Amino acid sequence: MSEPDWGCDVNQDDQHAVYVISVAAELAGVHPQTLRIYERKGLINPARTVGRSRRYSDADIAALRRIQELTTAGVGLPGVARILALEARVAQMEAELERVRAQAESAIADAHRQYRRDLVPVPRPGLPVRARRR
Repeated sequence: MSEPDWGCDVNQDDQHAVYVISVAAELAGVHPQTLRIYERKGLINPARTVGRSRRYSDADIAALRRIQELTTAGVGLPGVARILALEARVAQMEAELERVRAQAESAIADAHRQYRRDLVPVPRPGLPVRARRR
């Protein structure tokens, strides 16, 4: 089972799993058993060492804090899972929208450059106009 992408803004360093369960629990403000429950419910998926010990990253800690924020507000774990999935989807769609906007801006700029190349000189008053051949 791969780790869900909850849409947390994390960089590559945040993905490095270094914290043991007791430290992760302390950083997130929960009991270590709570982390095990969250894992069983599919809310988090910590990395594992060769010996199968859990290791948590900064991204995991951020996700744990978000889960705590939602549960403290009275949301049950199934609701938390749904909210996190929706937040991840929104983040994904925002990134896609930004990509499409950039492509549209580029296409508009290309079209404007093309218009400039295709402009036909307009006769000005006082200048002779050549007759068109048919």
